Amino acid sequence: MGQTRAWDLETDVVCIGSGAGGMSAALTAAIEGLNVLVVEKTQYVGGSTAISGGAVWIPNNSQSSQLGHKDSMEQAKLYLDRIVGNWASDEMKRAFLEAGPEMVRYLEQRTEVKLIARAYSPDYYPDTEGASLGGRSMDPAPFDGRSLGKNFDLLRPPLKEFVVLGGMMVTMSDAYHLLNVTKSFASWRHGMKLVARYASDRLRHRRGTRLVLGNSLAGRLLKSALDRKIPVWVSTPARRLIVEDDRVTGVIVTKDGRELAIKARRGVVLATGGFPSDIALRQEFLPHPTGLWSMAPEGNTGDGLQLGQAVGAQANRNNASNAFLAPISILEKPNGETVKFPHLVWDRARPGLMAVNGSAQRFVNEATSYHEFGLAMYDSHKTVPSIPSYLICDSAFLHKWGLGLALPGRRPFRHLIKAGYLVEAPTIEALAQRLGLDPATLAATTVRFNALAAKGEDEDFGKGGNAYNRYLGDPSVKDRNPCLGPITTAPFYSVRVYPGDIGTAAGLVTDRHARVLDDKGQRIAGLYACGNDMNSVMGGTYPGPGITLGPALTFGYLAGRHMAGVA
Repeated sequence: MGQTRAWDLETDVVCIGSGAGGMSAALTAAIEGLNVLVVEKTQYVGGSTAISGGAVWIPNNSQSSQLGHKDSMEQAKLYLDRIVGNWASDEMKRAFLEAGPEMVRYLEQRTEVKLIARAYSPDYYPDTEGASLGGRSMDPAPFDGRSLGKNFDLLRPPLKEFVVLGGMMVTMSDAYHLLNVTKSFASWRHGMKLVARYASDRLRHRRGTRLVLGNSLAGRLLKSALDRKIPVWVSTPARRLIVEDDRVTGVIVTKDGRELAIKARRGVVLATGGFPSDIALRQEFLPHPTGLWSMAPEGNTGDGLQLGQAVGAQANRNNASNAFLAPISILEKPNGETVKFPHLVWDRARPGLMAVNGSAQRFVNEATSYHEFGLAMYDSHKTVPSIPSYLICDSAFLHKWGLGLALPGRRPFRHLIKAGYLVEAPTIEALAQRLGLDPATLAATTVRFNALAAKGEDEDFGKGGNAYNRYLGDPSVKDRNPCLGPITTAPFYSVRVYPGDIGTAAGLVTDRHARVLDDKGQRIAGLYACGNDMNSVMGGTYPGPGITLGPALTFGYLAGRHMAGVA
């Protein structure tokens, strides 16, 4: 390491990665008067943030009490103590809870970032002490991508599964309206407004410019960076960190085919999105079996983790889980393209769907959080083949709610059957045979499930048994369990699901200012980490919607302020 060659560029801060963590650090440092450069490995800005659902979990934010949810840091800390426990230190939990509300106010007052707290959105363990039924999860306000001008094409497009009509982004509320355009004037008006805007957009752009979910947050962060004239270099991978006199003083990047040495007087921030798309690191950190079962961008291959470790940084392998899990179904197209669908919140909790393992038996509350569902798959796999597992429904369910890539509203799905993604059969027994399951057992499991649905109580696994489950059930059902319904109407359908993820939780160990620590617990001067490059402040647990983006923004903010000397 030692003395480097002459610097090609000197600045105060270099942020490696352009997701929520890196951009939050860059913006905060710039607001506090530092010169900042953002370097991004891929051709797009936004990282995992741009393709995410966009939820940001910030307990005790200023909006929660206005929505009728009286919150406090103490209540949120109690909840984290019950769910996270000792998987994360008190210091880190307190740093997040104290700085989170500050971060929201800070960015809202100084940038384009605008977050709206959800009036009702239960924490994932709503019956646990300290939990809240709303107010903590915040969504980015819809953003007009047209305000980015020519830089709109820099923004990473959302997942295809979050768009309709080939490029129109929709929220869950939008989806409900679109499915009811023929049943409600309000829904028709809402749907027509969306479609008219989209039609206008497509005359000038490759996709819709009404941005929602994580794409809105990424767009707002990009607009804020551009407004402050922060350079954002895309297609510029970081190669190695430069250390002089026991301090990280810069980074070597490749830009336009040239290696450049960039000096960072105040610090380098690692925010490259973790390692979900690197099979070797998945094999090292995650439970087996695992494959490239991730919804994260392909460029998230552990660059930050490896850059940090090369200069002595400590990587934590001892989390409750080293990834944030989610059941994922996979379509293999004839041209070799792979399409993955994350079964997060749309289909699993609805009435009329059950999940079974390789023994054709239920093994999980289908309406539980996606992370808990993934954990249950691995737990079941210890004794019974459960990877893949199978989501099963009938034709009534498929037409109303859809199943994975088979979209609701009687949209075409025969191509999915032909490709082997969606399995169809005239009877449950025939479906079992096509899935390689025991017909008699699957038939018995279905009979039992239907009996529980008729009773309205899942005595076996508790589907619909708490506020979070019911929040994701059929919103039109008020007088019974909105998550339970029978599987009776032929033909019957199934998709195979695998324990994939939406990002990794294992990462570099930091202190409360996001400073990276070495194997002895000493800070590495000049080096910071946030986002999924930083070991999860949740310790690999998943307490509520937005517990990756909330800490990413917060610790990016803390890193930026610390580098500016205003911690």
